Amino acid sequence: MALEDLKESFIEVDSDVRSYLENTGEYYKLQVFKITMRSITTFAKLLMVGSIALLALFMLSFAVAYGIGLWLENTFLGFFFMGLFYVVMGSICYLYRHKLDRPMLKNFSKYYFD
Repeated sequence: MALEDLKESFIEVDSDVRSYLENTGEYYKLQVFKITMRSITTFAKLLMVGSIALLALFMLSFAVAYGIGLWLENTFLGFFFMGLFYVVMGSICYLYRHKLDRPMLKNFSKYYFD
């Protein structure tokens, strides 16, 4: 009788372990899906807002460059100074590009390890 009880206990343990492994696998699939979808939607939003902002920046830059050209009475100089401004801004961003690593790691780790 004790041997039958022990055998039934092992069968229950085996089925419990299999159930646990299946549920754990499903949980990790859901976690990967959640992280993947959050990344995709964030990228899509960033792409949409970024493209609109880039278009607006282009139009504003064109207007400012043209305005500077009218003010200096030389359109070439207006566009030249606007281009020079963007070269300086790009250089500053390039020099401080490593400062972005820590905030980005904090934000993405919050989503990943949540």
